[in-house]
Amino acid sequence: MDKNTLTGLVLMAAVMFGFFWLTKPSEADLAAQRERQEQQAREALKAAQEQNKAAALNFSAGDSASLVAAVRTMGTPEASGRLVFSNEHLSLSLDSVSGLSGYFTDGADSVAIADILANRAALTASRSARANSAVRAMIDNAVKYEGFARHLSGANREVVLENELVKITLNTRGGRVAQVELKKYQTELTEEPSNILLFRDATDGYGFRFNTAEQRIDTRDFNFIAETEGDSAVVMSLVPGDGVRWGIRYALAPDSYTLSMEIVQQGMASLLPGNTSSMEFGWHQKMGRNERGRTFEERNSAIYYKYVGEGVDELDANKDDSESLTGRLRWVAFKNQFFSSVIIARGDGFTSADLKSVDIKDANYLKDMTMSATVPYNVADGTAAAFDFYFGPNDYPLLSKLDDTLGHGDEGLSLTRLIPLGWSLFRWINTILVIPVFTFLGSFISNYGIIILLLTIFIKLILFPFTFKSFKSQAKMRVLAPEIKAINDKYPAQEDALKRQQETMALYSRAGASPFSGCLPMLLQMPILIAMFSFFPSAIELRGQSFLWAHDLSAPDSVFTLPFSIPFYGNHVSLFCLLMTIINIVYMKVSMQSQPQSAGMPGMKMMQYIMPIMFLFIFNDYASGLSYYYLLSLLITIIQTYIFRHVIDEKKVREQLLANARKPRKKSGWMARLEEAQRQAQAAQRQQAGGKRRR
Repeated sequence: MDKNTLTGLVLMAAVMFGFFWLTKPSEADLAAQRERQEQQAREALKAAQEQNKAAALNFSAGDSASLVAAVRTMGTPEASGRLVFSNEHLSLSLDSVSGLSGYFTDGADSVAIADILANRAALTASRSARANSAVRAMIDNAVKYEGFARHLSGANREVVLENELVKITLNTRGGRVAQVELKKYQTELTEEPSNILLFRDATDGYGFRFNTAEQRIDTRDFNFIAETEGDSAVVMSLVPGDGVRWGIRYALAPDSYTLSMEIVQQGMASLLPGNTSSMEFGWHQKMGRNERGRTFEERNSAIYYKYVGEGVDELDANKDDSESLTGRLRWVAFKNQFFSSVIIARGDGFTSADLKSVDIKDANYLKDMTMSATVPYNVADGTAAAFDFYFGPNDYPLLSKLDDTLGHGDEGLSLTRLIPLGWSLFRWINTILVIPVFTFLGSFISNYGIIILLLTIFIKLILFPFTFKSFKSQAKMRVLAPEIKAINDKYPAQEDALKRQQETMALYSRAGASPFSGCLPMLLQMPILIAMFSFFPSAIELRGQSFLWAHDLSAPDSVFTLPFSIPFYGNHVSLFCLLMTIINIVYMKVSMQSQPQSAGMPGMKMMQYIMPIMFLFIFNDYASGLSYYYLLSLLITIIQTYIFRHVIDEKKVREQLLANARKPRKKSGWMARLEEAQRQAQAAQRQQAGGKRRR
């Protein structure tokens, strides 16, 4: 350290010392600061003492009588005839001998209710406020809800109904389904196997609302009394008075995902207005994720609904959407990609409904779905309304059987429409051909990779006549290539295009070949290919099924995750998709070798190679089972092509075509009209060219 640096440090220290010495507080300042701190402490102590000193209660004789009336309204009768009531703060009883007795409880301390009502209880201000609030809330609820008020408090109790397929947990709070667990299906989002929770207590719920003469009743506010009926049924009841009961009866069918829900009642005519004709049903579900591939799960999650006697419709799955529906609705479904929660109304159905679906940008949830519907309702004793819940997989054979199981007369439920199988033609192919074969093979083969292979071979066998006809037509066109080239050389000019085309068509006609005969068989195959495009992402049978490196044939077979995302491709590499693209390029090359070369379409060759690259981007995020199917289909087609080349002798085909060309051949009506149109166009072209020369 040099001399200048040392001098600078000494000067800085001297300046700082001088500053602190000059600005230090005086003795008077220190005394004033101590006085302020002591004053604040005295004020805090005084406030605490004020808070803890006894505060007088202010109850009147009328309040005591109102509390007695509230216990009569809200209390539960015991065998001795005594009425008892309890909640968080009050434990009360009422009988004809002792009158009203009990305690107000706040934490660990209890005070006799008689002392509370007599205003002689020594309570702190905060406890006094809570005592006042507890007593007056009980009185207000008794007036507001009448007999229903006795069900506002009480401990929540769970009742379980289950069979081999599903476990349904009911909660006495709201008398509703709290949780639905599917035993045969596991979520794909956890490392350890975990059954799918299709309905969750924390996020999902429903309830009924109706109006009494004084108050609007919402069943979600009350604790029901649970009465089990064997192992498969339970009745959740509200008892607002003697001889009056309103309840919900649940029954779970054996080996079924269907839970029946019936509104049962007795004596409700004494509480409800005589003109009551409807009640409201509200349902909310925060739809959770279950699949690894969010893209397709989100795209296939929506609210579906069906009017009585009409078809199935849906809200838009790709955005926030809502609908106000008027008319008789048979069912409403909160649908996921592979699983659905459906409420099916019996009888007249729902008379109206407001539906709303909101996208949720959350890693664990997809959509927030709500339903607010109106249900026909009659106050007479018996079953006021009836419904069926379906909590289960979107399985085509299973859903198709529910029409017979649930029995809605001649009207079909059309629940299979929950499975997106494409437009009418493609859906017909899937339901008539693909699904029956797929289901049949799955009944005795457990490996779905093998099933897809056999399904592909089966479809190829069906399409074999069309494929063979298409290749034979291509062979005819290919062997006529020298004659076509001679015609092109004879009429090379652009103005001779019509003559060139006329001569070419005449050659085809004489030889018995057609440039369109190879296209028609290919077009007949397209609907099946498109139908499979819809089938594989919707087939729940493939969910969780592994094959080779693919862990789930209903999701992308990601073998490598990129550290970045490629637009329109994503951040993962699907191996089946990559192999399909490579084989598709090979197929295009083989296919072009099988087709006659066309000098008039030089861009076609490049276009045929661009399409497989486009498929690479499209299919990378699709179900690996679909890419695997297209891979197998292309491989079989390539093998068929090489077999056809050895089976079809192009030399004999050429000899036959040339022999046909030498024979006199009657022109078809279509060919005659085509040639006449060409002659007229050629004459018009010559006339137009002559007019230009005269000018």
